[in-house]
Amino acid sequence: MTDHLRAHDAALARLQALHPKLIDLSLDRMRRLCAALGDPQDRLPPVIHVAGTNGKGSTVAFLRAMAEAAGLKVHVFTSPHLVRFSERIRLAGTLITDAHLADVLDRVEQANAGEPITFFEITTAAAFVAFAEVPADLCIIEVGLGGLLDATNVVTPKVSVIAPVDLDHREFLGDTIGQIAGEKAGIIKSGAPAVSARQHEDAEPVIEAAADRAGVSLTLMGRDFDAWSERGRLLVQMQDRLLDLPAPSLPGEHQFANAGLAVAALLALGDPRIDEAAMGRGLGSTVWPARFQRLTAGPLAERAKAAGADLWLDGGHNPHAGLAVSRAVADLAARDGRPVALISGLLANKDAAGFFGAFRGVATKVFTVTFEGHAAASAADTAAAAELAGLRASACDSVAEALDRALQLEPAPHILICGSLYLAGDVLAMSPETWPV
Repeated sequence: MTDHLRAHDAALARLQALHPKLIDLSLDRMRRLCAALGDPQDRLPPVIHVAGTNGKGSTVAFLRAMAEAAGLKVHVFTSPHLVRFSERIRLAGTLITDAHLADVLDRVEQANAGEPITFFEITTAAAFVAFAEVPADLCIIEVGLGGLLDATNVVTPKVSVIAPVDLDHREFLGDTIGQIAGEKAGIIKSGAPAVSARQHEDAEPVIEAAADRAGVSLTLMGRDFDAWSERGRLLVQMQDRLLDLPAPSLPGEHQFANAGLAVAALLALGDPRIDEAAMGRGLGSTVWPARFQRLTAGPLAERAKAAGADLWLDGGHNPHAGLAVSRAVADLAARDGRPVALISGLLANKDAAGFFGAFRGVATKVFTVTFEGHAAASAADTAAAAELAGLRASACDSVAEALDRALQLEPAPHILICGSLYLAGDVLAMSPETWPV
């Protein structure tokens, strides 16, 4: 499994050459390295640890925005990045600088002393070192893969959060939703309340059992609280109160559930500075690139706008994510009757037919592409998967060609670039105007 690095990530390219393996699920190497560094994971601000298959990145974004709206300084660790590696490490509200990143990576590399280590482990350790040395009020950490044996799972959280669990990364996590839920629930620890999204019937009892073993309370959406949209607002019903909040700024009905999960997690955290007013301000100002993002800048957006089309970008890549984003784009089409075109590329190990099945009856045409590295499927194979799912598909040589062909549809379509965060990163990288900040 490879990672997404660009030419200006020189220090990271060197590390990837030394430690080419991204994922090898185990905590032994990470614990050894952290001990050599003086255990920075034990010197972090209060931690909210977030796992799940879909929506965990958006949940992290909502958590950060609400905490920052309350005036808190927040560290955030996420993965993968879209354009620059520094997107993964946000120090007290600001992306880590290249110089600071190079410094902590060098120190972590020296502490590792040539021992076996994965790329993700060494970069996670670097994030912990940076977080431990820069003052902040809160630290939000997104799991890289799974949970139980993920490199981030050496932290001691104040709250553990489980976003929706679905089938993905089966080569690492298991072939059933129950098995995958067991890996995700591995972040639940004694002393830290757990908060979970609404879950598949096979995931829910596994998460409940993990909370019982840890001896902590589990606040489960659909049982202990709920969240929904009403009159253009987000309503979050807890057992003892009803919060009436502004709609989340991230588009799509699924974001109401992600926002509600984040609200419940902050209530479990219990920091009095993050009051209902701050939650409302944060929900209305949350930014999370490549999650049903409207592209209004950059060369592709300019071409779409000139033709009267609108252009959207989403990195979801499994059937559950496909269903969420298909509903969002279907809502756009329902408003004006214009067709929907997809520009799509996926990794070869994804359930492409399952992903595209969510768009049956929604997308008029699919234009498929491939992208450099990352075990990407060929455009032809992706087109075949879309056809298998009942869609009309054509393979293209580039995103630019796919856009030109999509713009030939009449009337001017809603165009969604989707299928992989790596493809989304390539699109955002086309212009500094669209780089995440």
